[in-house]
Amino acid sequence: MLVHPQFDPVAIYIYDKIGVHWYGLMYLLGFVLFVMLGRWRIRRGNPAGWQTSEMDDLLFYGVLGVILGGRLGYMLFYKFDYYLANPAEVLMVWKGGMAFHGGFIGVLAAMALFARKTGRTFFQVTDFIAPLVPLGLAAGRIGNFINGELWGRVSDASMPLAMIFPQAHDGLPRHPSQLYQFALEGVLLFIILWRFSAKTRPVGQISALFLLGYGSFRFIAEFAREPDDFLGLLAMNLSMGQLLSLPMIALGVLLWVMSSRRASV
Repeated sequence: MLVHPQFDPVAIYIYDKIGVHWYGLMYLLGFVLFVMLGRWRIRRGNPAGWQTSEMDDLLFYGVLGVILGGRLGYMLFYKFDYYLANPAEVLMVWKGGMAFHGGFIGVLAAMALFARKTGRTFFQVTDFIAPLVPLGLAAGRIGNFINGELWGRVSDASMPLAMIFPQAHDGLPRHPSQLYQFALEGVLLFIILWRFSAKTRPVGQISALFLLGYGSFRFIAEFAREPDDFLGLLAMNLSMGQLLSLPMIALGVLLWVMSSRRASV
């Protein structure tokens, strides 16, 4: 049976116990991939009307949205009482504690500001960035795996990827759910969106596919992921991640229908 390798969460030590964490490097990798893929699309005129110089501003807005929204979302959705009692830990992002759904809301707000600044519609901007996001999500899941956090539920020891996570303190085989999410929400979603966005689509449809894809893949992966011990399973025996994914799926369906109708008029 596999055992989690117990990587050192610090990639590079600068002084004593102070250093650069893998978690932070994975975020950096995600932002670098975002810019590289965006410039690649712009140079090929897909979509038309964008300039490579705009990627710097877009990255700035996106980073603010991801970090502020992700941290705030984690605090509100998952551990509000804890951070209310320990406000000094709010800024300790190197310890983990970023919620995708909070970061998603933060990015939406940031893209609305960017759209207003550049004279574009909101969905013109989100259609452009949607295919650029999944590989960044994949990098984040690798960071979770390196940290040995967000492990999966208990699995049968005969499962090919069954793994013991010493951090769980129970010695039981578990799903490496971080790797499932890496494959589904990261790699597979990137392939789907990248291929779909290669052709001109009705405005809003690429964004709709992102909502549908991420929401569905996250919902599925959560069946293998251990619910947060301070929350457990909630309504209908669903996790918080699943409950937050349901509105994404519903909005994706609605946006797909609306964008298709606009294209047929």
